[in-house]
This record gives sequence, structure tokens and C-alpha cells, in this order.
Amino acid sequence: MGQGRSASSPQVILMGLDSAGKSTLLAHMLTGQVMETSPTIGFNVGMLELDKKTSLTVWDVGGQKSMRPNWKYYLDDCKALVFVVDSSDRARMQEAQKALRRVLSDENLREVPLMVLANKKDLPNSMTIREVSTQLDLPSYSDRRWEIQACSALRGLGLQQAFMSVNKLIKKS
Repeated sequence: MGQGRSASSPQVILMGLDSAGKSTLLAHMLTGQVMETSPTIGFNVGMLELDKKTSLTVWDVGGQKSMRPNWKYYLDDCKALVFVVDSSDRARMQEAQKALRRVLSDENLREVPLMVLANKKDLPNSMTIREVSTQLDLPSYSDRRWEIQACSALRGLGLQQAFMSVNKLIKKS
């Protein structure tokens, strides 16, 4: 707890249902390119340099149903939770909402800020931020700092801004 921040970069956990776009998002942030991804078994981890002085360690954790019970093992030193949803997949919003509620109920995440990324905003039928926020019941998290932003992992839209915001949320906590 009492260690200086400069030595290590804060841990950020990327979670969400399978096919939300977490691995594509992380790959795009790290390489600037779109890469073919397959379902994540376990996790991917990368060091995200936001600027000369700031980096985040981002853990992209597999989102398939069979993997979700393991999410709790990644929460130990988590400074921010980034929850990615496919904003074009209305049919799974209820499932996403339940998964988010479950992970946020973990003791390790009590003071941890939340960033929701409404991914796939480049698709014509994607929901607005307001719709996603309502579907995930975000207003009910009144005791937690949270933000929601739209992005497209495929196109790289909104990613840099989103992680700059994540960094600000971490600094405020």
C-alpha cells in the first residue's frame, strides 16, 4: 500500500463478456494495429505508455463464462477496472450487467474506480452511452467513481482518451 507510485505502473484490469473486444482493444493500444484475436484463455498483459511519465499495466482477462469465476484472482492490486461492453449487442446487456455487478461486489474493488467502455461504436446499430449506462444500471453505483466512454477498438477511436481518463480516475482515488 505505502509504496511510491513512480516505481511501478498502476494495475488496470480489463474485463467484460467474451467478444466485447478487450484483446483487440489492448492490442490496438499496444501496437497501433488491428490484430486477429482468438478467445482469451487466461489473460494477456501489456504495459501501456500514456506519455513519458505515465504508464499503466493492463491485464486483459478472458471473458468466457467458464473464465468468469477466475476474475476474482486478478483483483488484488487493481487500481481501476475497465469494463468493456459490445454496444451493438443488446441481447447480452443483461448478462454484462450481472457480470459487472458480481465483480464490483468483490471486497478488493471497494474503493476502485470504474471505466465502462462502450466498444464497437463504429457499428451502425450500436447503443448510445446513455442506453449502455441505463442497461448496465451504472447510476445505481452512486458510491463509486465511474465514467463511461464510447470507443472502437477496431478503429482505435477513443482509446487514448479513455485510458487518459482512467489514469485521472486512479490519481483521484
